[in-house]
Amino acid sequence: MDLSSVITQVAKEDETNTARPAALNCQTRAREGKKRRLLSLLLCCLGYKRHQPNVYLPTNEIPVDNESSEKYLLPALRETERIKNCLVIDLDETLVHSSFKVYVTKRPHVDEFLQRVGELYECILFTASLSKYADPVANLLDPNNIFRARLFRESCTYYNCNYIKDLSRLGREIRKVIIIDNSPVSYIFHQDNAVPVSSWFDDMNDTELLTLIPIFERLALVDDVIPALQDLHRRC
Repeated sequence: MDLSSVITQVAKEDETNTARPAALNCQTRAREGKKRRLLSLLLCCLGYKRHQPNVYLPTNEIPVDNESSEKYLLPALRETERIKNCLVIDLDETLVHSSFKVYVTKRPHVDEFLQRVGELYECILFTASLSKYADPVANLLDPNNIFRARLFRESCTYYNCNYIKDLSRLGREIRKVIIIDNSPVSYIFHQDNAVPVSSWFDDMNDTELLTLIPIFERLALVDDVIPALQDLHRRC
C-alpha cells in the first residue's frame, strides 16, 4: 500500500453497530456490475448539447436569507455561487476507504478531482456515515475548504431500511444538482441527477476520478443537468 494515501487513523467508532444497513450493501453489490457498464458508456458520451432550463423548483423556494434557509439542509446561496451548479459528493468508497479501527486511505487522484470540481461547482460533502467519524476525515481530506457544507447521517432520510440522500431537502434547484455516489440506493429518489462511480477499496491503480473530470467539466456548463444526464443514460 502507498502510505502517502493514508490520511488518518480515525476509527469508525460505533460504526460496527450502526453501519449502513445490510440491505443497502447487498443492493449496492448487486448493481455494481451494471453501474460499471454505465460508467464506461458515460465516459464515451461527452458530446451532449447545452439544454434549455426546465424549472423544477420555483425561484422563491430557493433560500435567499437565513430565515428562509432554516427548512433546508444547506445555507443560503452566496451571490458568487448562484451561477454554479451544485455537486453533492459521497465520502466512503467514493473518495476514501476506511478499514475499521485501522486507517483511512484516499482514492487515487482524489486531490486532483476535488481541486477541479471545486473550481466549477458549489461542492457539498454528503455521507451516510456518522459525523464523529466523517468530520475529522473531511478535515484532512479537504484542507482547502472546497466543500461548502458537510452533511452526515442525521441529514439522510431513513426509508425502507436505507439512508437516502434526498436532494429535494438541500434548498437548491433540482435542475442544478448533481450527485456522485458509489451506492445507487443513496440517490434512489433522484436517479436522474446521479453520476455513478464504482466502489473503491484498495486498488492504487484506479483512475476513475481522473477520467470523470471531463464529464464534470461539461456538466458545469449546462443550465439544466437533468436532460444532460438523461441523455447520457439513454445512450447507455
